[in-house]
Amino acid sequence: MTREKVTVPAIRERKGGAKLKVVTAYDTPTARIADRAGADIILVGDTLAHVVLGYEDTLPATVDIMIHHMAAVARAKPAALIAGDMPWLSYHISVEEAVRNAGRLIREGGADCVKLEGGRKRLPVIEAILAAEIPVMGHLGLTPQSIHTMGGYRVQGKHFEAARELVEDARALADAGVFSMVLEGVPDVLAQIVTHEISVPTIGIGAGQHCDGQVLVFHDVLGMHNDHLARFVRQYAHLADTATSALQQFFVDIQSGAFPADAESYHMDEESARMLRDFIANEE
Repeated sequence: MTREKVTVPAIRERKGGAKLKVVTAYDTPTARIADRAGADIILVGDTLAHVVLGYEDTLPATVDIMIHHMAAVARAKPAALIAGDMPWLSYHISVEEAVRNAGRLIREGGADCVKLEGGRKRLPVIEAILAAEIPVMGHLGLTPQSIHTMGGYRVQGKHFEAARELVEDARALADAGVFSMVLEGVPDVLAQIVTHEISVPTIGIGAGQHCDGQVLVFHDVLGMHNDHLARFVRQYAHLADTATSALQQFFVDIQSGAFPADAESYHMDEESARMLRDFIANEE
């Protein structure tokens, strides 16, 4: 059954209601799978730099790389809302450049909204992007683009002062007009307080069960790699192992001659085949 397109207002209205189902996707096939499964939001995250392109972290993602992958997701025509990550340095240099880059993610990438990391210091950028009629999703807590400042992938807001700052950041972003907010790598009680304190939905990743929704990386959920997994990841399949076994059997069948079988081959009619053989034989 065809679903109605999920919109920004529809996401905002889910505050305190049915939990938001969010997953990443980086190309047309994964977007189609996520959408068929019933995702409310497909996040084209800068995690693709690590998950798909093999870099150590998210920092090598560029606006052009993000647009390339967003456009592939958009071509799947998902009912889910497409959220496009603004990569590192795409909104840090100037407000004008940030608006221009956000616009490119919408116009060229086909995103329905953009997501960017950071708290109150990002308010001028957020307000300018919103003024350009581009919806913004916030992102607080463990912000991967700040790993060098944070000293790595560390839980944020574990102590009072840091937790208080995060609550204030969340309030400021909600007041500025973001329609939702990712909370990553924060204690569950802090996420619960933030969720209670702001009027827009929170989407947790490593933030406990009290958020208005949850997000994980597509490849983590489906076990498409054998890398170290964060504590907050739950695998629902082990597709890397399944795929490896399938390819191993394919290679065995190649060696044995079992593949391709007669049903997997194309055929000529017997008369044409005979005539061809006779022609080759006469040439010799």
